[in-house]
Amino acid sequence: MLERAGGEADLAVIETVRRFAAERLAPGAAAREKAGRIEPELIRALGELGLFGAITDPDWGGAGLDPVTYALALEEVAAGDGAVSTMICVHNAPTCLVLERFGTAAQKERWLRPLASGAAVGSFALTEPGAGSDAAAIRTRAVRRGHAYVIDGAKQFISNARIASTVVLFAVTDPGAGKRGISCFVVATDTPGFRVAKIEEKLGQKASDTCQLVFEAMELPEDQRIGDEGEGYRIALSTLEAGRIGVAAQSVGMARAALDCAIAYAKERESFGKKIIDHQAVGFRLVEAKTRLEAARQLTLSAARRERDGLPALEAACMAKLYATEAAEEICSAAIQTLGGYGYLTDFPVERIWRDVRVCQIYEGTSDVQKLILQRLL
Repeated sequence: MLERAGGEADLAVIETVRRFAAERLAPGAAAREKAGRIEPELIRALGELGLFGAITDPDWGGAGLDPVTYALALEEVAAGDGAVSTMICVHNAPTCLVLERFGTAAQKERWLRPLASGAAVGSFALTEPGAGSDAAAIRTRAVRRGHAYVIDGAKQFISNARIASTVVLFAVTDPGAGKRGISCFVVATDTPGFRVAKIEEKLGQKASDTCQLVFEAMELPEDQRIGDEGEGYRIALSTLEAGRIGVAAQSVGMARAALDCAIAYAKERESFGKKIIDHQAVGFRLVEAKTRLEAARQLTLSAARRERDGLPALEAACMAKLYATEAAEEICSAAIQTLGGYGYLTDFPVERIWRDVRVCQIYEGTSDVQKLILQRLL
């Protein structure tokens, strides 16, 4: 079980996660993708390890990892299997983070504690078919009836929804108030009216489920609203920095795994009488990729340190996500190029990792959105 021991980053925690990723995640990543699911026994093992409560306070059953240790731990998970890292990332921040920051004591006891212990998987339902980057444009409606709400609408691209038992959900309670008319709720997935309408078929991260949800006259009691009416938009935005740092860390982990594979291959493969790593064209490509990887890692850790120290982290988080996600695709592409034709085959993991990492430029705010935010901050 993960436990904090203090310091810049908890090296014992990181080593524990690294060993788990090497022994349990990486060997099964290809089979997991083929099956299109993360096996329940692995989810249980991740819960027992403490990764489902990684950043949750120990008072609620979590490990209470600081942002720097968490970012490095996520890197290790992603190096083992990018799809598993997405499940962990979405579960912790934003889902558990919303409940811990804004939930009542009763809500934390009922919903957060099982999530942090690994007894349940969480999901975060904000995006809709017509509202992605523009979160204020959501249309799912929550109509108040006495001491309850009746919710109708749909959500799109929702990670973990097939395997989750708990979903943090956003819906409009006051259509005339714009973004101030959005409220936040917590819902059990076995609630009548809650339906997983479709499991999407994707380019990558096929083991991580991405779903369309439909709500049809789904009734929730008032005590399942998180925060006050109209606070939903603020609640959603409050988790984005942690989420973006998490995606940057994921990207670093996946890119590292691809680069490690490429370097190992280049040290073994021979052409024209010598190892291909000794050919300048290949060696320089790998050096450039490793330099980009380290730059991405340091931007990510810089943002995590600011979050840990209570400093403004919006700019740093956006920069980290923008650079790390785009650099990761370039690094994975360089890895494929280094392996040549073999890089294009499923015999080696680099083609899968390249497909897995591509979505990191899209979820938790696209690269374009990161640039828009950074432009405003200038």
